[in-house]
Formats: sequence, structure tokens, C-alpha cells
Amino acid sequence: MVRYDPARHHRRSIRLRGYDYSQRGAYFVTICTQKRELFLQNEDVERMVTNVWRQLESKYPQIRLDEFVVMPNHIHGIIVIDVVVGADQCVGADQRVCPNDVGGMGKGEHAGSPQQQRPPQQRPPQQGSPQQDSSKRVALGSIIQWFKTMSTNYHMRGIRNNAWRPFPGRFWQRNYYERIIRNENEMNRIRQYITGNPARWDGDHNNPDRIETKTSPETTP
Repeated sequence: MVRYDPARHHRRSIRLRGYDYSQRGAYFVTICTQKRELFLQNEDVERMVTNVWRQLESKYPQIRLDEFVVMPNHIHGIIVIDVVVGADQCVGADQRVCPNDVGGMGKGEHAGSPQQQRPPQQRPPQQGSPQQDSSKRVALGSIIQWFKTMSTNYHMRGIRNNAWRPFPGRFWQRNYYERIIRNENEMNRIRQYITGNPARWDGDHNNPDRIETKTSPETTP
């Protein structure tokens, strides 16, 4: 994954110019908290964010979720947009990544995924968010905006009811970072990057107390 460089990745240049982010594709998404604050270290907040992320499949039947991890001040996840449920399930920017090609990937999980071993958790109630028509196209930006809005609302409720730490104006940064996953090898490499992220937290560039480490290009998507 290319590290964030404020000199190059200002707000207007993060998206790929001219690319249709509602077309079928697999996308590696990173969302950071405002000012990289460590809000997600709180286990209750981490659980809430995870549950809202899982709600995306119910809200948007056009998508499937793959690997996902919550870090102290950011999240990484893979979103696969199929456009129409029940249609040809090949995905990826070049549409060569198919469920059977990536370890029999089912909805929201793949062979060997930690998600298969996690017990189901109670999801926050749906509020004003009816399920989308599966025949309609949905843009990645709309998916991320819904996730940000809902998780922010639940966090505000946690501030009021559970004394969660308040956030300075925003819970999440205004934008997000995405990478279009182009083939099976890249999908597997990014999966490994996501699952291994917690073990690399000490050297993570988002860690305010990071320990400088040299990252091998083979381990960075």
C-alpha cells in the first residue's frame, strides 16, 4: 500500500480520475480517524465499528465484504461490488477475480479467513436505512459515506450514554484511501497485509509513537 503523502495525496487527487467506482470491482479501503486520534483502542468502540461495517452487506446487497481489521486509529477492509446480486460473480478492476479463484470466497469470507472463526455479534439496530435495490448500481463513495455516518452516530450515542471519549468535530477524516484490486495475486497479498497489520502496529506510519522499521516491498500491497 502506498503510504499517505500530504504533498501528493491532497483531497482532490485521491480518487482515480475518470474511474467509475460503481462498476464491478474489488477495492482495498483505508479509513482514518480525524487527526489520527486513537479512538478505536476502546474495545466497545472497536466492536461498534466492526458491527457497522458488517451491516454494509445488509444495506447494500450489491456488495460482499472480505478481510477487515480495526486498528487503533484506522480501519482496513476489502469491499467487492457485484452490481447485481446473482449475476456473474467475477470481480476486480479487470474482472478476472472470481470467488472460485480466491479460495472459494463466499459472501463476506474466504477459506481460512478469521471471519469464519468469529462468533456472531449483536448488530446495532437499523435506523432509517432501508435495504438498497440490488439491481441498482452503488458507488464506493456512497458505501463509505453510509459507514462513516452510521458509526459516527453510534459513537455520539456512546459519548452520551457510556462516557466514550469525545471527538474533535469529526470522528473520521473527510476522505478515505482506496486501491483497486486488479487480480487474484493482488487480492491475496492485500488479505495478508490486512490480517498482519496488528503485528506491525509499532512501525505503522499511522502510529503516533511508531518505531521506525524498514518495510519489505514484498509485504506491502
